[in-house]
Amino acid sequence: VNLESAARIRPMRPADVERVVEIAQSLADAAHWPVSLYLAALSPQPVLPRICLVAEEGQSGTVAGFVVAALTSPEAELESIAVAAEVQRQGVARALFEALGAELRRTGVTEVMLEVRASNEAALGLYRSLHFAEVGWRPRYYADPVEDAVLMRLGLT
Repeated sequence: VNLESAARIRPMRPADVERVVEIAQSLADAAHWPVSLYLAALSPQPVLPRICLVAEEGQSGTVAGFVVAALTSPEAELESIAVAAEVQRQGVARALFEALGAELRRTGVTEVMLEVRASNEAALGLYRSLHFAEVGWRPRYYADPVEDAVLMRLGLT
């Protein structure tokens, strides 16, 4: 199944959070946020404004992936992007990021920053293919296991 054409990107809703947490927990490299953090991000008056999107499989309507970005205009931080293992490498993350980029541009964001585990080759490959540039390192940024973070940035035009 090629989800790229079948996936529908839409805003995350509170009803999606259980599935979003399930996807994140199933992936070793994903951020493992508690349900409460996603619900806070979706609240009408969040402490930090965020854009939260999900990719829905066309046939079943099942959430197949998600993206969360924090807005600190004119920048945004890509906090989490994850796709269910069974549909990875089918364009879902790229579709999510493209939809996120359009939303960020609409809100006046001009650059996106992120950090990623230095060992996460799949994520690094995706970010490089999306034209993110490596701009630095944070030694021992991650715990369990302790690992450096690669800092990346992308200018939005």
